[in-house]
Amino acid sequence: MHFPISGVTISSAWLIGLGLVVGILGGFFGVGGSFLAGPALYALGLPMNFVVGTDLAHIMGKSVVAAKKHRALGNVDLKLGLIMVGGTLVGVELGAQVVQILKRHDLTDIVLGTLFSTILLLLSGFMAWESISALRMRRLVATGRIKTIKRDRVHFTMLFKRVQAMRLPPYVSLPASGIPKISVWAIVAVGVVGGFFSGLLGGGAGYIRMPSLVYVLGVPTHVAIGTDLFEIIISAGYGTVSHAIKGNVDILIALVMHTGAAVGAQIGAAATEKFHGPKIRLAFVPLPVLGAAVLLFQLFHRGVIKL
Repeated sequence: MHFPISGVTISSAWLIGLGLVVGILGGFFGVGGSFLAGPALYALGLPMNFVVGTDLAHIMGKSVVAAKKHRALGNVDLKLGLIMVGGTLVGVELGAQVVQILKRHDLTDIVLGTLFSTILLLLSGFMAWESISALRMRRLVATGRIKTIKRDRVHFTMLFKRVQAMRLPPYVSLPASGIPKISVWAIVAVGVVGGFFSGLLGGGAGYIRMPSLVYVLGVPTHVAIGTDLFEIIISAGYGTVSHAIKGNVDILIALVMHTGAAVGAQIGAAATEKFHGPKIRLAFVPLPVLGAAVLLFQLFHRGVIKL
């Protein structure tokens, strides 16, 4: 099937299948799925600037379906999500502007491809270490070797405790996330960072925001998944409009992918009820590695990166 906007020819069956897989993974892990969709679209021949914009358009629709499902399951902290909105929109526009600068200098493939791969590999390594530590602590409690789980040995040096104790008014309480008091600026900062990577690398940047909600703010994994999907609707929606104006969106490709993603998102969201937080995070670990491997292979194959 030929797509005149981006000028590429891609099998519609491949796009529907990709949308289905990304929808399942996104609904389950609370991310947009750009860690796989982006590299896959690039591997199918889509130019990198269109990968960024088109992935945003596809993920926005899929995230609406998944977030609605998680909302019904009680996994969305709307108050937290709405506070992040301002930072998210600022971050998305900053990221989109950087893409335009890179596009003018013909540097989108090398810079964005290398950066995306590096981030995915670092994220996967960190989450593997943390998840295995959390599961080990649970086993020690279950066998009676220790009486309670010390969260500072499970979560990254109690970073979320330090953030929650930060004295920087105004403050807000988040009952749905079990957080009695936290600075609004900490929430906005997470929104800016997630939004920036969304606008820069495409997708909803859930691979950045979801771990940030867990490790930086201290949000329970299930709530982080649902809230991140809610936030992805905003970041991907704004990013789609911004990139469409800049000529980086092939909406036809996004619509074809969404036919599979809408089904997959509901399957993935329902599956989260069967797993606990550390197991979900550990299962997530191989996926960024796979995405990085696909992207790096294509960069080498196309001669963008040379040995």
